Amino acid sequence: MKPSDYSKIGTRLTLAFALLIALILAGNSIVIWQFHLARVETDRLTSANRQLNAILQLQVGLLAFHQRLDDLARSGNAQHLTTEVGPLRLAFLNQINQTREVAARPPTANADRDILPVLDTIEVALPGQLDAISGLAEAGDWESVQRRLDKELKPIETQTSVLVERIQHQASRERTESASKMSGLQQRTIVIVPIMAISTFCFAAFFGWAVARRIVELRLEERTGERTRIARELHDSLLQSLHGLMFEFQAARNMFQKRPDEALQALDNAIMGTEQAIVESQDAIVDLRSTAMCEDDLPQLLRLTGESLATAGTGEHKSPSFGLIVEGQQRVLTAAIQDEVYRIAREVLRNAFRHAQATRVQAEICYGKDQLQLRVWDDGRGMDHRVMERGIRPGHWGLPGVRERAHQIGAKLDVRSEAGTGTEIQLNVTASVAYQKNLNRSRSGAT
Repeated sequence: MKPSDYSKIGTRLTLAFALLIALILAGNSIVIWQFHLARVETDRLTSANRQLNAILQLQVGLLAFHQRLDDLARSGNAQHLTTEVGPLRLAFLNQINQTREVAARPPTANADRDILPVLDTIEVALPGQLDAISGLAEAGDWESVQRRLDKELKPIETQTSVLVERIQHQASRERTESASKMSGLQQRTIVIVPIMAISTFCFAAFFGWAVARRIVELRLEERTGERTRIARELHDSLLQSLHGLMFEFQAARNMFQKRPDEALQALDNAIMGTEQAIVESQDAIVDLRSTAMCEDDLPQLLRLTGESLATAGTGEHKSPSFGLIVEGQQRVLTAAIQDEVYRIAREVLRNAFRHAQATRVQAEICYGKDQLQLRVWDDGRGMDHRVMERGIRPGHWGLPGVRERAHQIGAKLDVRSEAGTGTEIQLNVTASVAYQKNLNRSRSGAT
């Protein structure tokens, strides 16, 4: 199991995580929207209250203005009246402007449409009335002053009172509507928040369970992969050695009666083979406990392996010769890739030397820009077409082990063979997987 496999959480786990995030975002969005609606209602209610307060202040100011003018008219002092009319008019006009600003301040979508026309009417009519009252006072016609105050200012007061009542009714209606909406918002919030909290907890619990399950699955896959690796190692060392020893013992048994000397020699060879099998088994056990890599680079490893196999052949058939070709600028491989590629090449070379009955075994390593390529071919007897179709020879696990190793590192493995024409095996590993970054060694050659 590669460390990168732990980052592959699977489709279901990814979907569960996405749903959890979506649920959290949706819940937060709904709650935020409810708060937005509450703020809108609060702003609308605040605007209505401000409008009502402004109109009430205008009404109070108008009554005070009328009362002061009435007192000045009853005093009969024309100079005093004309002196105070200017400041009174300025103060009242300022109050009208303040009321207009409140009425025009957003949000005023539900503001009474008669407010601004009434304010405009008062602002236009008041200066003329005050000028007329001042002129009558200077002429000493106090009766006309009193009649004008009663006739001209009373309608304005009445109109303002009607406007105040209308706005009070409107504000009361808006308060009722806002209270109803706020109550609905509160009820929805009380329902939504627990539902979203419970749903989020459930999805989080499911996600945690899915993560734990995925970890267990990865561990099981790792255990299964380790068992497969042990099976490959046993095949690569012990089983193949025992298989050869079985043939040697069988040959010694067949020769024992007629050719005892040759039988004894065969037994001696078998004993030596047994010792070699023990050594190989010990090496395999060491390989299982740690990564079977040495300080040498891949070409050197393959050269030593091929030369060792070429000089170790015994029996009736002469051991085939071995050659290695290295093409391209040699680059440093990652430790895991170099280990797996070497194991694949070692198994392919063993099969070629032991089973191909070839006279020549050739290996080639090509350090390409886009990929690392390994080729091993021989001029032996080739593979049976049934083995090629099935991908496995009964009782033999060499080729399946090679395929498993190639699949484990994401490499492409091609096997081409025909009876009597030899076998060629090619392994391609993408550069992004095979090469270490920013580590190049310029070494190329051929043997």
